[in-house]
Amino acid sequence: MKKIRRLKGFISTSQKNKQEQSKDQERDALTGVLQDNFQWLKTKFDRSSDFSYREFEINSTHKAIILFLDGLVDMELVESNILTPLLANNKYVLQQSMPLIEGIEKVICSATVNKGKTLQEVVEHVLSGDTVLLVDGVNQSLFISEKSWEQRAVEEPATEAVIYGPREGFTENIRTNTSMIRRRLKTSQLKIESMKIGKLSQTEVVITYLDGIAEHSVVEEVRSRLKRINIDAIEDSGYIVELIEDNPYSVFPQVLQTERPDRVVGNLLEGKIGIMVNNTPFVLIVPLTFYQLMNATGDYYERFILSSAIRCLRYLFLLIALLFPSIYIAVTTFHQELLPTSLLFSVASARETVPFPAIVAALLMEISFEALREAGIRLPRPIGSAVSIVGALVIGQAAVQAGIIGAPLVIVVSITGIASFMFPSYSLTGAIRLLRFPMMILASILGMYGILVGIFFILIHLVRLRSFGVPYLSPISPFSLSGLKDIFIRAPWWAMIERPGDTGKRNPNRMRKFLRPRPPNRKN
Repeated sequence: MKKIRRLKGFISTSQKNKQEQSKDQERDALTGVLQDNFQWLKTKFDRSSDFSYREFEINSTHKAIILFLDGLVDMELVESNILTPLLANNKYVLQQSMPLIEGIEKVICSATVNKGKTLQEVVEHVLSGDTVLLVDGVNQSLFISEKSWEQRAVEEPATEAVIYGPREGFTENIRTNTSMIRRRLKTSQLKIESMKIGKLSQTEVVITYLDGIAEHSVVEEVRSRLKRINIDAIEDSGYIVELIEDNPYSVFPQVLQTERPDRVVGNLLEGKIGIMVNNTPFVLIVPLTFYQLMNATGDYYERFILSSAIRCLRYLFLLIALLFPSIYIAVTTFHQELLPTSLLFSVASARETVPFPAIVAALLMEISFEALREAGIRLPRPIGSAVSIVGALVIGQAAVQAGIIGAPLVIVVSITGIASFMFPSYSLTGAIRLLRFPMMILASILGMYGILVGIFFILIHLVRLRSFGVPYLSPISPFSLSGLKDIFIRAPWWAMIERPGDTGKRNPNRMRKFLRPRPPNRKN
């Protein structure tokens, strides 16, 4: 009986909610009285100096008004495509064989014209940059797209420079960005799904993927995570990164951010999914593996032998950026026997006048270097690079002469700083910079054993990490032999026949076999 009562109560509550929603919709519906609709909209846009309108008559018989936000529309197109045709004595508008709104729609010269029946739709379209037409005696509105605003031109990406390859990067206009993808993938398999996120900003967010290659489960997971976002405003794609990550407490990035269209296309062809956000030039790519962060776009435009050698160099400098200060602290504090005798005497003489232990001196230098790096980024470009370089040289030399630190430590910190600039992904650089400090502390307490413990815990974390369900260390863990062709080395294109196994299972082959170049037959 209790269950039946609860069920009846639930049904009655749902019916009440439906009735309230229907009442709200009735109150929100456009009426046929132009002045009532206009007064409601003027109240809605009260104290908005950019809200503009123009009242006129169609064929001297029907009062009408257009509404728009100044700065978001092209005034010349509004005049030529909307006002001029409607102000002319066009008898076609008043044909008896069709409703008035349809006649007006056929007269308007704009390419995109949509209809609406509610005041809320009018508000949303005005805020989006559309021009809205209201006619007296008609309970429908027309949304005419004549959008136009100032925007940045397509330029070379500032964060992902290459020697060979395309020079164009994404802009803050999402339609410009989608067109760059369309130009490179002329196929109907390319899907571009749009949604609005942000209660106040109503930011347009686009999901793009290749139907037939991307996994349906991953696409659906991306949709559900984006739809769960309930926030006032989305100002940049970085907001979305923190809201859709699998593990938000990890220092390692689980979403790839790029401003290169060719990199997005390359990932789409491997079965991954792109997320574009309006008003930002950075596109998100999911799922992400650790090895993608170590691969630069230019690797695929160079010869595979050179690209493979540079990749191996990156992994070497990854270890240097993470472990070099820790190894210096461990060796000089606990394991002096590992150094050659001549080098040991040199290090000992340099540290003879230093009043601090190795860990304190190393932390002082690392923190100073990080401060100079951040100062160089924040300062204006003409003086930013000069401050970071000259500041490092002056501070390092002055600290050595004052006996605060030793010269070998300056060399260690400098090489570590150079190594941290080797990574193609800035987000990975930040993770390595953060992990360097706990590794130094472990080295100062436990020596080499502390470094091994730190590496062990980092590897455990990476093995457990996921990006939209895909293992972060794939294809090493879990192991896949075919996936090694594009990890530590880049195999030639004719050898990379299959897509990555974690995202390209639906359509595994990207090219036909036996494309390896063969030398011509020579006759003796």
